[in-house]
Amino acid sequence: SRKQRRTFHQPRLRRECYGELIQIDGSDHRWFEDRGDPCTLLVFIDDATSTLMELRFVKSESTFSYFEALDSYLVQHGRPVAFYSDKHSVFRVAKEDARNGAGMTQFGRALNELNIEILCANSSQAKGRVERANRTLQDRLVKELRLAGVSDMKAGNAFLEGFKSRFNAKFAKAPAKPDNLHRALNVEPDRLAEVLCWRENRYVGKQLTFSYDRKRIMLEENELSRALVGKYVDTYVFVDGRFEVRWKGQALPYRIFDMDQRVTHAAITENKRLGAVLAYVKEMQDAAPPKPKVRTNSEKMGYKPNGRRPGRPPGSRAKKKIAQAAE
Repeated sequence: SRKQRRTFHQPRLRRECYGELIQIDGSDHRWFEDRGDPCTLLVFIDDATSTLMELRFVKSESTFSYFEALDSYLVQHGRPVAFYSDKHSVFRVAKEDARNGAGMTQFGRALNELNIEILCANSSQAKGRVERANRTLQDRLVKELRLAGVSDMKAGNAFLEGFKSRFNAKFAKAPAKPDNLHRALNVEPDRLAEVLCWRENRYVGKQLTFSYDRKRIMLEENELSRALVGKYVDTYVFVDGRFEVRWKGQALPYRIFDMDQRVTHAAITENKRLGAVLAYVKEMQDAAPPKPKVRTNSEKMGYKPNGRRPGRPPGSRAKKKIAQAAE
């Protein structure tokens, strides 16, 4: 019965040290009310102290949006022990027998290189700290943005720094132990950009080409690229949109053969990214030129209807039979 299927979520104590566990989540909401489009607020909160560590307005929850927020977090605070998230596809591979990626997402691969653990909660109650913070922010932050006259994401992200300081001064708790478990980053900015990017392997064919994101990438022919036929090269897509092809760390010159990139009817879209995808589809549809009218064969031949119904006149067969019987 429904009563027997009921699940009880037992409360747990906070972590003892600051920086030991950071809960992360995205809250899709009309943060600017009717003054702007709905967007998502990425929230990083410390489990031990309820301190808001990072806030950022983004279009939707995606790997690159979390990369941007993580970059800002690491520069300000350093590396925590672990992140605690839901089972969003940014953090967890849905198929355990996935062939590519060694069973981890791009975000998980980046955290692994930085020696940071990622933990996924089985329910929203398990990461209740960040869920309750989202509910509080949907009330307090919306009003603060309204009073400040903020109506877009750029101005909102600039406003969040001051709001975060005021919020933490009023609501943050003291940890059970005074230790700060954040570790120094010790990573150069260029190296950090190479970690926080989308990396994949691609097989080079006999024509020095490979497919990527519905595009054909053609490597420039040189001494190095000639030896890459039948081998795998590394592709890097950075947060700022740059795309690079590398072989053992060395960048390779290339050119794109097909620039026709669009959202197709068969594209897989997650529920949390549906709003951003629909906005992109509408923008592409509005920018597309009108399709020319296709003329039929009758219009090409200059046929004009005479007002009569096509085919044999009604009753012609019956009249023919009557005439034959009379003969």
